[in-house]
Amino acid sequence: MAQIKIYGIKETLNPIKKQLSEVIHSAVVDAFKYPPDKRFHRFFPMDQEDFIYADGRSEAYTIIEISIFEGRTTEAKKQLISLLFQRINDLLGISPQDLEITIFETPKQNWGIRGVPGDELQLNYKVNI
Repeated sequence: MAQIKIYGIKETLNPIKKQLSEVIHSAVVDAFKYPPDKRFHRFFPMDQEDFIYADGRSEAYTIIEISIFEGRTTEAKKQLISLLFQRINDLLGISPQDLEITIFETPKQNWGIRGVPGDELQLNYKVNI
């Protein structure tokens, strides 16, 4: 399971939502061997006055938060981060300086999905990769 939140300035984020979703999903599928039909993305386009960030960032500054079940290896998580930086820069022109990524891992039992705790869910993919 991966739930993804994307934050950015609305004038910059809104026009690229579909492309950014595609890029993020491709990286998750490749790094985590995630099923292509599983996509859970939420966009948070913000007014510039509500999105405060440090000097040295541009209006393209974007934050990606990824919530996942525990179990992926350090290598798989690093691969995901690397793929995101590379593909977002190459395909959307957002530099690594303007991108921050955080992965939050929680035990399966802390998720509620389709009426059951996550540790009782029957998955069609592996988490321990």
